[in-house]
Amino acid sequence: MSGRDGVVRVIGMGVDAVDIERFRRSLARTPSMRDRLFTPVELEYVAPKADPVPSLAARFAAREAVMKALGVGLGAFGFHEVWVTRAVSGAPSLAITGAAAALADAAGVGTWHLSITHTDTVAIAYVVAAA
Repeated sequence: MSGRDGVVRVIGMGVDAVDIERFRRSLARTPSMRDRLFTPVELEYVAPKADPVPSLAARFAAREAVMKALGVGLGAFGFHEVWVTRAVSGAPSLAITGAAAALADAAGVGTWHLSITHTDTVAIAYVVAAA
C-alpha cells in the first residue's frame, strides 16, 4: 500500500453499519432484492449458511463503504459493480468493475483494503481506497 517513497497515499476511507434485523425484514418484504443487490458469486457463498442474512448485510455494507471511500452517493454505480470475494485463506477482498472501476481509476485508486464483520445484530464494513 505504499509508493516508491514508502509513503502510503490514502484516497479515501469508508465505513458502513447495517442493522441485521432491519435488513432481514427488507429481504423478506422484497425477495427480488437478493438478486438486485448481490452477485451470483456472493449468493453462492452464503447459500450453505444456516442464516445467510448477516453475511449478506456485511456485503451490502461493503458496497456502501466503497461509495463513501470514493466520495459518491447511492446510484453512482450499480450494486453488481462491487462485490466481496474470498481468498482461499478466507480473507475478504473487493472486486470492482464498470462505473465503480471508472470512478476508482479517476480518483487514482490502485489498491482496496476491506474488513467486514458481524454480530447477531449489526454488520460492519470498513474500506480503505489507496493509491
